[in-house]
Amino acid sequence: MSSVCSGYYTPEKAFVRGFTCPKPGGDQRAAFCCGFNDVKYCCDDPNSFFPYEYGYMWWLSVGALVGLSIAAVVLLAFLITVCVLCYLFIATKPSRLDSGLPLSAPETEPSPEPSHASGPQGFRRHFPNSKLDCANQPAEPERLFQRCFVATVSRVNDEGPS
Repeated sequence: MSSVCSGYYTPEKAFVRGFTCPKPGGDQRAAFCCGFNDVKYCCDDPNSFFPYEYGYMWWLSVGALVGLSIAAVVLLAFLITVCVLCYLFIATKPSRLDSGLPLSAPETEPSPEPSHASGPQGFRRHFPNSKLDCANQPAEPERLFQRCFVATVSRVNDEGPS
């Protein structure tokens, strides 16, 4: 089995006459014409002939390297951004868990007359101190929101607004 490599011009514009593969005195397994339009040789792979010039292949390689370099820079910038954001997220976390809302039970008994105040101002009047008394319950480190108070209802106003 033999293959014929037709004549071609090298990149230096020198003409090379056609030859048959395998070349006399060469490897007998190199029975196929391989290479490019401007650089041909004998080899053992029937799919190694490329119908364009060798210089074109070089520019494809350079283009691939430039594309891969740009992709690597973008990936590196993404990884640096993720690392910086993770560091900022961890660095800005509080050192201890929040103990919950800063509320406290009222120290005085509410007035006996019905209260017709509505909204947050009426509710806030019954809780004058904004700190929550959590001394009687231990903190649970696994919980984000701690159970810090027990609501006690002393009286319910069934009359409603007048």
